[in-house]
Amino acid sequence: MTDESLPPRTAAVIPAAGRGVRLGPGAPKALRTLNGTPMLLHAVRAMAASRAVSLVVVVAPPDDTQGVKNLLTEFAPPERTDIVVVPGGESRQESVRLGLDALPDGIEVVLVHDAARPLVPVDTVDSVIEAVRDGAPAVVPALPLADTVKEVEPREKGEPERVLATPERSRLRAVQTPQGFQRATLVRAHHTEEARGDGATDCAGMVERLGVPVVVVPGHEEAFKVTRPLDLVLAEAVLARRRANDGF
Repeated sequence: MTDESLPPRTAAVIPAAGRGVRLGPGAPKALRTLNGTPMLLHAVRAMAASRAVSLVVVVAPPDDTQGVKNLLTEFAPPERTDIVVVPGGESRQESVRLGLDALPDGIEVVLVHDAARPLVPVDTVDSVIEAVRDGAPAVVPALPLADTVKEVEPREKGEPERVLATPERSRLRAVQTPQGFQRATLVRAHHTEEARGDGATDCAGMVERLGVPVVVVPGHEEAFKVTRPLDLVLAEAVLARRRANDGF
């Protein structure tokens, strides 16, 4: 088999430098534990579970990079998967860019995955990668909304807010991660946003601003983001169900 006939190599970047203040005081969000294991380790395992992912780059809190490296040395990834840890930046955007900078030559597909989405199933990861390999420059997994959404006029916290519009729910999606990109497209988006100086929390949104199409593939209900204490309870319940069903 020639190199030309091999599928493009894929890497996952996991920005994990945030503090996660909404979870309350304690360790950085990515290092909070689920079933005794840090969320970050669950997220790394989720990316490494895909046979397509050959490298996982973890972007760690700058003041605890060595601690994250020590944590990950206890995790034996599949032989096909390498793990690299680099210090993060002041913002999520900067941390993702630092993760991109750490990628070696030969990586053509890049996933960006939230450490706070530790339970994403491997089938979702694979479907994102497949869509990028099939030619989409940017891909996001997403779910239809269960609730009606209102656009409001923002007010101070706790004050009543006037409704401005009710978007058509059938056209809306709740976006998850991993988001997948052609490497060159994502690098260009980050360079463009850096020049603008606007900042961004969503890589796919940065690509959209380039005028590049972003496509959606089905997400999964277990790929929810652990943001608040109640989410930790739900994540523990999902892990308990997995252990009961298939010994996860």
